[in-house]
Amino acid sequence: MPGGTSNTGIFDIGLRYGWVLTGPHLPSFLRGRFEYAVDAEPAYLIFQPANTAYGVGFNPFALKWDFERRGRLSPYFELSGGTLFSNHSVPTYTNTVNFTSAAAIGTHVLGEKYNWSVELRYLHISNAGLANFNPGLNTVQVRVGVGRFWKGRKLGKRSSR
Repeated sequence: MPGGTSNTGIFDIGLRYGWVLTGPHLPSFLRGRFEYAVDAEPAYLIFQPANTAYGVGFNPFALKWDFERRGRLSPYFELSGGTLFSNHSVPTYTNTVNFTSAAAIGTHVLGEKYNWSVELRYLHISNAGLANFNPGLNTVQVRVGVGRFWKGRKLGKRSSR
């Protein structure tokens, strides 16, 4: 199908590590902090009409704006991208090496020790011309996660005893 592939579903599991890079910026409801993260996705299942492809992904960049906390909610907006390697062509008849790009809006639900996150994510998978046929794959996902935040050590003067 020109412009995209239909009848395809995706399930993935991943791990993320991120760093908050700035203090709070911008006024009013836009106020927040800038975060950089990397993702490892050791389990990607792509359910296609011809087969089910298994893959692994790596996103070397996730650029995230963490809006200021509102009670137990910490909303965010994110742009990310990376690569996907699979055992079958994704989409069918294309390539086993693809590139991913995504945009997401979501929120962390902060707990005492662990935090939940829920987001709505648009994901685009494409071989970027590595194969002659490149219809791409576009999905909208609802993602749920569990995580933990750690406070970094503050830089400053150390005292010795």
